[in-house]
Amino acid sequence: MKIFKFGGASVKDAAAIRNLATILQTYRDEELVVVISAIGKTTNALEEVVRTYFSGDEALWKHIESIKSEHFAIIDELFPDTESPVRNDVNDEFERLVSSVSVPPSLNYDYEYDQIVSFGELLSTRVVSAYLNENGFPCRWMDARGCIRTDDTWRKAVIDYELSEELTKETVDFREEKCYVTQGFIGSTTSNLTTTLGREGSDFTAAIFGHLLDAESVTIWKDVPGILNADPQYFDATLKLERLTYREAVELTYFGAKVIHPKTMKPLFEKNIPLYVRSFLQAGEIGTVIGDEMHPDEHTPIFILKRNQVLLTISPKDFSFMGEASIGHIYSMLAGYRIEVNMVQQSALSLSVAVTKPDHDFETLMEELEEDFDVRYNNGLDLLTIRNYTDEEIERHTSGRSIFVEQRSRRTARFLLK
Repeated sequence: MKIFKFGGASVKDAAAIRNLATILQTYRDEELVVVISAIGKTTNALEEVVRTYFSGDEALWKHIESIKSEHFAIIDELFPDTESPVRNDVNDEFERLVSSVSVPPSLNYDYEYDQIVSFGELLSTRVVSAYLNENGFPCRWMDARGCIRTDDTWRKAVIDYELSEELTKETVDFREEKCYVTQGFIGSTTSNLTTTLGREGSDFTAAIFGHLLDAESVTIWKDVPGILNADPQYFDATLKLERLTYREAVELTYFGAKVIHPKTMKPLFEKNIPLYVRSFLQAGEIGTVIGDEMHPDEHTPIFILKRNQVLLTISPKDFSFMGEASIGHIYSMLAGYRIEVNMVQQSALSLSVAVTKPDHDFETLMEELEEDFDVRYNNGLDLLTIRNYTDEEIERHTSGRSIFVEQRSRRTARFLLK
């Protein structure tokens, strides 16, 4: 049994969905769970719905109508029959979305985020499942929220693996169906409130299902030939990495590599399930394989760039040392705002941390920090990580740029740059 995950780019339009169906036809004799992300940039658009819903902006309705028009344009192209049931299924999802934003929001932004943004995957899987069934590839649409149970940590829910395994094995029965189509990114609490697993969390969902069902392998289908040593959007002459260990893949995702969600590795590592990253544009190519004994090339430099960084330099107001109590207090405040620290440097009298600027509440965080500390900050920075670095590569990528913080270890060099 295999787990396949298709991201937003692989279902961005009618042609992409037809291509997905062609890939699956190659595996029609396999037992499959197919995890689908939201179509194209739908998640970004739904984040705008959340923002306007919370702010009371009338643009809310325009955003929803735009998302609906995009989905029905794809449906019109894929389903010439105007009586196809998928139209009612998708329309029902939009009615539920409209209903959820027709009442005043709660005071919890992250809770509302999960209830709204989760519609992206519910919509995409309705379309993909219907298209596969109408084109000779039988599959069952499955609501991931009935299988993946979590706590109520909104936007970064924690999985209850024991309960999720019990529910998943009750739901997935390959004696009845050879293929199940389900959503990435979403789960639910025991009281059936929708949760999300973190941005780009569909990879994590695929790994969870692989773990719960003891899959033979998990494959993530992307628009790149595998895991590259750098993002071609920012770097030239990129190289494909043929193989990686679980450990190396975790390090890369921790530093900010966007090819795989950071939490993907652990559930696969625990069951020694290989992860393949392959191109849906070149489906015959092997791509990159991640596993236990992969012996990766430790000489190829790997470059990771995180944009939109803020450097916070925090100092006690009373000129006391930056000790464990103060550091703990600062980290507690950052955690309360769901802000992850990407880089840290400490001196006797200050703590400097680089964080990705949050999409809301940054000013409120600053006000709270300034109650107890003197705070200075720099906006608009880049965090560059070079794995397997050389002096030549460091010079090439940092020359002419202001370096705010620099750190080096045996294999990794990191620079916070303007």
